[in-house]
Amino acid sequence: MPPLIRTNVQVMFFDTDCGGVVSNIAYLRFVEIARTHLAEALGLALVEMAQNQRYPVVVRTEIDYRRAARLGDELVIEGWLDRVERARFWCAFRITRPKDSTLIAECRQMLALIEMPTGKLLRVPDHWKTYDKAESSGHQQCESQAETIAGGKRVL
Repeated sequence: MPPLIRTNVQVMFFDTDCGGVVSNIAYLRFVEIARTHLAEALGLALVEMAQNQRYPVVVRTEIDYRRAARLGDELVIEGWLDRVERARFWCAFRITRPKDSTLIAECRQMLALIEMPTGKLLRVPDHWKTYDKAESSGHQQCESQAETIAGGKRVL
């Protein structure tokens, strides 16, 4: 089953404009937090990445803003591995406000694994191909699995 991570964030003053509405750049920070948790669920722990100098690098980001989030909102960011190719992969994210079940934003990011300092493009791990949404029944099945609480995030 493909991992589905969920992490919570609270909208802070520095996330908003003078009207208390979340700035578009703050959504990228929210996604970055979720993507880091997703990388760990996929076997790319932060310390190990630093040790072996192999990193997922963002190549493209697409965000569809659906509704405004505001100062003080509690948001949930879900993330999953959406598509796997030979040397790149897509992660997808959904940001919601649970108190009123509002979809705030949807995001997709294309990434590649790079070995530093050479900048060499690496193939994605073979076992990730079993997570490919096109080849599996998608992340929705994961939602029915039992949740494991770990480090403030929920990994399904």
